[in-house]
Amino acid sequence: MRRHKIAMGVLVAAMLAGPVAAQTGMVAVGSAPGKASMAETVDVKGTITAIDAETRAVGLMGEGGNEVSITAGPEVRNFDQLKVGDTVALEMTQALTLELKKGSTAVISRTDDVAGARAEPGEQPAGVIGRKVTVMAEVTAKDAEARTVTLRGPERSIELPVQDPAQFALISVGDRVEATYVEAVAVSVEPVTQQD
Repeated sequence: MRRHKIAMGVLVAAMLAGPVAAQTGMVAVGSAPGKASMAETVDVKGTITAIDAETRAVGLMGEGGNEVSITAGPEVRNFDQLKVGDTVALEMTQALTLELKKGSTAVISRTDDVAGARAEPGEQPAGVIGRKVTVMAEVTAKDAEARTVTLRGPERSIELPVQDPAQFALISVGDRVEATYVEAVAVSVEPVTQQD
């Protein structure tokens, strides 16, 4: 069966936020002196139960029987290829890496990059979208009793727990921490199999 991947922002949000389907995931955690990372993949599936071509509303039913209605915006190419019974599959991967920059005086900053691709004309609606956010933050406080550090970024400050005592000991007020968050979302539509 041919599968395509798609960037459908509204569909992605609806499927993740609502109880449309069962979710399965994998979490990977790793660390090294001054570094920590985590990644997770979530898979969600739903079946198209209704399509309103005029409003571009699509009804989806999850594997648990929950239903949700979403609107496919104009960025969803080849809307007319969707059929009741098609399976919509979503795969979302998120990863976060934190790296201590001892003695750095790097400017507190944030950069955002977005890239994506969508189906070619005539294909099933499909595509992928990815986003990468990189933040350089300053350690402004360290609480040894609670084992937390306060990080000041360009937009706000957060208090971050550091459970590993060896990692906590490496951190000093004034150090920089570079956080890199990456997410990729792929949506594919598997056409319903026609019975003879």
